[in-house]
Amino acid sequence: MVTWIVVGVVVFAVVVLALAVRPVLARLPRLRRAALALQGRQAEAEALRSAAESLQERAEALQERVVVVQERMTLIKARRGR
Repeated sequence: MVTWIVVGVVVFAVVVLALAVRPVLARLPRLRRAALALQGRQAEAEALRSAAESLQERAEALQERVVVVQERMTLIKARRGR
């Protein structure tokens, strides 16, 4: 008699577990697609970060060139003013 109660409780627990897991398993394909989309966006973000860093370096180099040109213009204007 106790054996049947134990078997019944175990079977009931397995059925409840199966009913709880079923919706999660049904969502797995959507979760996989979402994960792949996030990985793609992560790759895009890394590419954009890399492009932004190179653009920042170019902007800094151009700023240095602007300073040099301004100094030269100041010297040229000073020489013409004499």
